[in-house]
Amino acid sequence: MNVNIDDTLMRRLREEAERRQTTVTELVETGIRRVLAEPVPTDAGSDQLEPLPSWRGGQPLVDISDRDALYHVMEEE
Repeated sequence: MNVNIDDTLMRRLREEAERRQTTVTELVETGIRRVLAEPVPTDAGSDQLEPLPSWRGGQPLVDISDRDALYHVMEEE
């Protein structure tokens, strides 16, 4: 199996391995084990979405269904 790791990340891995006095392979394996050991979220809360952000934009300049008024306002700006 071949694994392609970005050069910048590889450099950081080598530095960290040297700092911890271990190998790059050991660091990568430990990281992968941690990711695989993380608990998978259950579907119990999947239908509970966070509320969408709201924004008060003021009053509209024109009714967008009035194409002529919309073009007139767009030309003025």
